Amino acid sequence: MKLGIVGLPNVGKSTLFNAITNAGAESANYPFCTIDPNVGVVAVPDERLDFLRDLYSPKKYTPAVIEFVDIAGLVRGASKGEGLGNKFLSNIRATDAVVHVVRCFDDADVVHVEGGADPLRDIEIINIELIMADMEMVERRIDKAKKAGKGGDKKFLHEAEVFEGLLAHLNDGKAARSYDGAPEDMELIATSELLSLKPVIYAANMDEKSFAAGYEKNAYYQTVKTYADGEESQVLPICAKTEQEIAELPDEDKQLFLEELGIRESGLDRLIKCSYSLLGLISFLTAGSDEVRAWTIRRGTKAPQAAGKIHSDFERGFIRAEVVAFDDLKACGTMAVARERGLIRSEGKEYVMKDGDVVTYRFNV
Repeated sequence: MKLGIVGLPNVGKSTLFNAITNAGAESANYPFCTIDPNVGVVAVPDERLDFLRDLYSPKKYTPAVIEFVDIAGLVRGASKGEGLGNKFLSNIRATDAVVHVVRCFDDADVVHVEGGADPLRDIEIINIELIMADMEMVERRIDKAKKAGKGGDKKFLHEAEVFEGLLAHLNDGKAARSYDGAPEDMELIATSELLSLKPVIYAANMDEKSFAAGYEKNAYYQTVKTYADGEESQVLPICAKTEQEIAELPDEDKQLFLEELGIRESGLDRLIKCSYSLLGLISFLTAGSDEVRAWTIRRGTKAPQAAGKIHSDFERGFIRAEVVAFDDLKACGTMAVARERGLIRSEGKEYVMKDGDVVTYRFNV
């Protein structure tokens, strides 16, 4: 999974990126300090995997990972090349989802390119730039389809018609992800790598004082939440500065610091959960003396296709999957006890994988 962190300059993007990746991206009180997209790969914390590691003492421990890309601050006119525009719009195309950091605090010492905090205005500036860049792409797609359909090919004529409908939607200032087309038309639109088609998590970045006092009381946060709810996106209340302080602590002190702040989970943990939920992802687990590993798949994936994530031979020669729910395995303590109690099931090709399944695949090629 690859997430692009976007936003206007000086809203806390690089501070948040530093906190969640410990990658040390430059953070400064002026626009465009992030000149190249910084990339950080983060292991997904998973207590289930830790349990299996303790159970098997494997030679290799491989958690799922998320790649974060910190993309330089966008400004008005980015779609036309303003600021560091087009280059960074192309970086967003390579991501699965967008984490849009929105400034939800006032601070005269931190310059705001638009003059002051206004979350709704800031969100709309970024969204309009993405939509305008998409309009150019859609217009090119329409032209290409019309040229290909000059001989009367219905496939290309239909394609032009679909994208003309989408173009009218974009022209109204609406993101591609809110377009309500027929399922087969949406599949066609999904092939176009549109920026405003990507699912979004709005990270409402607050100051330490208002976050500690309860983010629900922050009027800026409420504005962002209302907007996100309206387009069925997710919103993540966060304080990038606090997250950076947490990231700099030794592991043994992090949980204590969170408890002192009255926070159950770090921003990274909450962001990962948001991302999995937004993209419809789950994890299944494999375990043995050689390796304990988490595999990320889309919710609804069947056993053979999940096996293909491990190796194409597993899918091609799939015979069955021996599956035990993680909670059952943990309650039993060992795989042998789970087997004795009849909790290890033999599942066939139509089995739909569940989050936390611990699986052994049987295959023959």
